[in-house]
Amino acid sequence: MKEQTQELKNLTEEFAGFIGTDEYYKHPFFKELTYTEGVKAMASEYGAYWLIFLIFSHQYKKEVKQEPFQIWEIKSQNKKAVVVMRTDTGNPEIVLQKIPFTDFPEGVLKLYFSDGVLMLPSEY
Repeated sequence: MKEQTQELKNLTEEFAGFIGTDEYYKHPFFKELTYTEGVKAMASEYGAYWLIFLIFSHQYKKEVKQEPFQIWEIKSQNKKAVVVMRTDTGNPEIVLQKIPFTDFPEGVLKLYFSDGVLMLPSEY
């Protein structure tokens, strides 16, 4: 089998037009946590409200909750995905969750979580 050397598409760039936010959205289960317009647009476009739920559900773990700034990244390829959380690029993973099947588009998407708000990097 031929090995893929092609880099994954940067999905974050598709939402780079979202700078700051005028409106915050509360999650129906995690009412104290919010997300921005850009995250809402991404979730709507990709059918990925489950990704918001996944990130918010990890906020109740001690090792995650204690981190004031979090970088979340989903890498999706061949109908599978991996979601990781780090405190900075190059730092060790604090969360690594494998998604055995997904219809999330192939590529890499990065999100930030800070002060109870999930946002796109361009909204930080």
